[in-house]
Amino acid sequence: MDGNSDRPIGVFDSGVGGLTVVRELMALLPGEDIVYFGDTARVPYGTKSAETVVKFAREDLDFLRSRDVKLIVVACNTASSIALPHLADDSDIPVIGVLLPGARSAAATTHNNRIAVIGTTATINSGAYENALHDIYDGLEIMSHPCPLFVSLAEEGWVDDDVAFMIARRYLEPLAGFGADTLVLGCTHYPLLKSVISRVMGDGVVLVDSATETAAEVRETLASSGLLSESDSGGNIYVYLSDIPYRFREVGERFLGRPIENVEQVKGPGGKESEGECRDMTAGRAASSGR
Repeated sequence: MDGNSDRPIGVFDSGVGGLTVVRELMALLPGEDIVYFGDTARVPYGTKSAETVVKFAREDLDFLRSRDVKLIVVACNTASSIALPHLADDSDIPVIGVLLPGARSAAATTHNNRIAVIGTTATINSGAYENALHDIYDGLEIMSHPCPLFVSLAEEGWVDDDVAFMIARRYLEPLAGFGADTLVLGCTHYPLLKSVISRVMGDGVVLVDSATETAAEVRETLASSGLLSESDSGGNIYVYLSDIPYRFREVGERFLGRPIENVEQVKGPGGKESEGECRDMTAGRAASSGR
């Protein structure tokens, strides 16, 4: 057995949304341990400048590398759209973002070559999805629209009520009129709102969840590199945060779809420890949960 294959997968996001990616990874790769870092002290990234996003993302990557991970997933559409090329250059292990897997799936799914994209303001303004989609096929027609309030709705759990429907209709009606048959959920929070988004867009529009596509790419990358875990004791998640926000456990468990037994806070920018050992905010042992 290759000892490197038993190292964990690293995942980072600006906050809690990346746990939807972790959820798909755990479903597809149940034997893999995962180290998750949420930069909750500096969330959201979606309103930050490009320079700031690159700086924060590099620090997040450094933290995960310090945890001896074998692959890193940038589970943040904003960081994927702005910082991924820099991160790939900085890292000696594979780095996978959520943007390209979603773009590839959308291009393969559409029949009428019209694709809609929704995401944070920073992701939409970056034009990264449009560029990625046009690189795949320049005959695609693409319409993008920011939906920033969807993040708050997902974290509050207001995902399928009248409030969510009214906000979704306000955001999405222009996209519905565009005639796209495929919609990319360009933010890791948005899968929680699939039901209400589908109600507005109609049954004929396929929703592309980047988290699902990213998990598939991670599996392919690990398999081709001989790094799939062979351990019988894997399937643990280790959660680290740069700050412990109110209600993190409640919101995080909704996103992850399973209990989070412990959450550990690390101090300093990007989770770098600056004052002794990490501080476990919920119990005295490592932030993990079994299968």
